[in-house]
Amino acid sequence: MAKRHEPTEKQRGQVEVMAGMGIPHEEIARYIGITLKTLYRHYRHELDIGGTKATFEVARTLYNKATGGDTTAAIFWLKARAGWSERSQVALTDKDGEPLKLGISAVLSDDEKPAEAKR
Repeated sequence: MAKRHEPTEKQRGQVEVMAGMGIPHEEIARYIGITLKTLYRHYRHELDIGGTKATFEVARTLYNKATGGDTTAAIFWLKARAGWSERSQVALTDKDGEPLKLGISAVLSDDEKPAEAKR
């Protein structure tokens, strides 16, 4: 009869960190030396919380960098969290402020125009 698995605190920590890093459950079980079924039975909490803790640590590091003067981190934060973007929109208007209506003849030379537009 096989010996019953008793998780150690070290193993619990390893499972949590590996799950947080995205290592597949099959590989975690193989590393610990147990079956997938045993991993789920004894380490469900660590598997569930590992990803959340890893995301928290990365977010905290990014936040600290962004608020500590790291321009790249601040730009990323503002784009990802505050909806900022680098897109700009240019409105072309005529002398009266009305939207400019550009036909194909305004942007293409005669050689570039389709045959139907040359008529």
